[in-house]
Amino acid sequence: MKVLVTGAAGFIGSKIMYMLSERGESVVGIDNLNDYYDVRMKYGRLAVCGIQCPDTQAEWPYGVGMRSSVFPECRFIRMDIADRDALDALFQEEGFDYVVNLAAQAGVRYSITHPYEYLKSNMDGFLNVLESCRHHQIKHLVFASSSSVYGMNDKVPYSEEDKTETPVSLYAASKKSDELMAHSYAKLYGIPVTGLRYFTVYGPWGRPDMSPMLFARAIADGEEIKVFNNGDMIRDFTYIDDIAEGTLRVLYSSPVLTTAPDAVPYRVYNIGCSHPVRLMDFIRELEEAMGKEAIKRFLPMQPGDVYQTNADTTRLETEIGYRPSVGLHEGIGKFISWFRSAENPLK
Repeated sequence: MKVLVTGAAGFIGSKIMYMLSERGESVVGIDNLNDYYDVRMKYGRLAVCGIQCPDTQAEWPYGVGMRSSVFPECRFIRMDIADRDALDALFQEEGFDYVVNLAAQAGVRYSITHPYEYLKSNMDGFLNVLESCRHHQIKHLVFASSSSVYGMNDKVPYSEEDKTETPVSLYAASKKSDELMAHSYAKLYGIPVTGLRYFTVYGPWGRPDMSPMLFARAIADGEEIKVFNNGDMIRDFTYIDDIAEGTLRVLYSSPVLTTAPDAVPYRVYNIGCSHPVRLMDFIRELEEAMGKEAIKRFLPMQPGDVYQTNADTTRLETEIGYRPSVGLHEGIGKFISWFRSAENPLK
């Protein structure tokens, strides 16, 4: 089968592209390689997939592709899903069977200060993906939603049946909008679509703006870490390999129109670990793995944050066979081993 992976230089996207290629699938990855965070991390992830990047973004124009030196059926093209004409032309030329849409402007707090970036990528861009899937007979679209859609919901663990009408950030609102748009396209055009509400993901090659990387770098350098809500926060930390494996299980299992609720081939799943961890316990695991105590600066809750995320993954376990296997202690150990290695481009 032939798969398009958008956001292929991202944390989850690059892992998905690698695992699909490792399984012998024909894969095309696209990403706009924006500078929301240090692009060396994005280039490094692509290099793991055998995509050797130019030294600077300026040397890699939009629309220019490169074949992997590791996987013969893997290619990467610098492209933005917000470019409707380019995206449609790509679908026309490649004849994709499946699409994994992970391209998005990430970051809850960034959405407070840069709202228009979220409308462009997370909504306009996603609409372009839906339109291309509609016109080119895609067999299954899997797209990234987020646990942030649960917003002010204080019932835990979060279930897919819970209300999601009270987002506390524009990022969350944009992800809920994606779910609504996807459902409408599944209903109108019969496109099999699955949304995945990702919870907190960590591991090697993680985003440098997320707490695991921020904390590890600060501890290593003897600098203070910012601990929001005075450390009284709970997160459903899930190791990247478990997230990627679960995503591929979903991809290979398309919703069936004849058995779908209300005859709409649309599903949404929580994907997390279902073992929430207190933030201070997470920090202690990092300290133990690094053999060094963190200098902590306790701060109040930040705008757009929520106190707790906790996934009920029963539906994904029952219907898809999803079983996360990497516990926090093991996962932190692997993350810190990578963090200290020469592979880490930001070391």
